[in-house]
Amino acid sequence: MAKASSDQEFLEYIVKGLVDHPEDVKIDRKVDEMGVLLSLKVNPEDMGQIIGKAGATARAIRSLVRIVGLKNHARVNLKIEEPRGGRSTPAQAKKASAEEGLDEELKL
Repeated sequence: MAKASSDQEFLEYIVKGLVDHPEDVKIDRKVDEMGVLLSLKVNPEDMGQIIGKAGATARAIRSLVRIVGLKNHARVNLKIEEPRGGRSTPAQAKKASAEEGLDEELKL
């Protein structure tokens, strides 16, 4: 593994082992003064497997990627990209419908 992108290769290996559609895994790597940002995109059907129950899997993946970064003297962060038109949680749906209700009241 090339030292510069070992974090990206490591993330790809982990994620492809978790998802049902490994061919749809895309990782974008950007380096700036804040460190390394890995942006992960997966098939919308695989989001639940990446996030895990109460976000536990996502937290574990982020921890592992940070450790690989520390080994290479880099600050590494992981951003999990939500698919377009992603599902909202029941709380988000309730908030959105409440906001729509407020908009309707304001129009009257």
